[in-house]
Amino acid sequence: MNQFKTVALLGLLSGLLVAVGYYLGGSGGALMGLLFAAATNLFSWYQSDKIALAAYGAQPITPAEAPGLYNMVKKLSDRAQLPMPRLYIVPSPSPNAFATGRDPEHAAIAVTQGIIQLLPEDELEAVIAHELSHVKNRDTFTQAVAATIAGAISWLAQVLQYSLFWGGSRDDREGGNPLGLLVGIFVAPLAATIIQMGISRTREFAADNGSAELTGNPRALARALQRLEAGAQQIPLEANPAFAPLLIVESRSGQFLVNLFRTHPDTQSRIENLLKVEKEMQAQGRLTNSMGF
Repeated sequence: MNQFKTVALLGLLSGLLVAVGYYLGGSGGALMGLLFAAATNLFSWYQSDKIALAAYGAQPITPAEAPGLYNMVKKLSDRAQLPMPRLYIVPSPSPNAFATGRDPEHAAIAVTQGIIQLLPEDELEAVIAHELSHVKNRDTFTQAVAATIAGAISWLAQVLQYSLFWGGSRDDREGGNPLGLLVGIFVAPLAATIIQMGISRTREFAADNGSAELTGNPRALARALQRLEAGAQQIPLEANPAFAPLLIVESRSGQFLVNLFRTHPDTQSRIENLLKVEKEMQAQGRLTNSMGF
């Protein structure tokens, strides 16, 4: 079901891109929009890991520098039948982590100094398992595609604004609909952002479930999420907002309007999902040690 939602949301993004391109330049504009997205997707496929790591100032670490962390990631990678990812440390007291890379063979996992200091071993292991699940599900690539298409829509909307300012839109010249112009400039980029956030939220539940399967301890991730949300709100991890969907938790809080633009499901919903998974695993005899909150 999550895969279906992801494909459907990516399809909506692509449809928006074609619609804005068509409004800007007819069938030729739609084609140019698709070609632009294809070119930027190719770039992001090869460079997304470097860009994300640089955005957070992540520094590579060796097994000698962090043997405990390295052994933890190696054990979980072997269990998940994944290649050992490159490891990075983000020099920030904000507790957070993320995975990046175009495929499992080119993956990287970054953790902040804050998360290492905050979480006990079983909870840090659950976080690492969550990130490895993103790698296994190729979510990092999906997010790169979503971000690129959403960015292309925003760029085309800006072009539409400039063309209107300097000489009018195609619809102006043909006596077109001003409502369509409003949609192209304002509504389409907003819708693209909301759809991009929806893709991220869908993939987070899948990675949470993957962590539970990999560690056999869903409650460890539930406890970690509680700690991380509180810590991330107190000390946000600053970077380009485009990379926020990569993080395991975000710093925003609030009700409807703010939640609409959340890159992640609200933490309580994620915890409830993990406790439901715990009951299912317990009934099947697949739980390891699972302490209470």
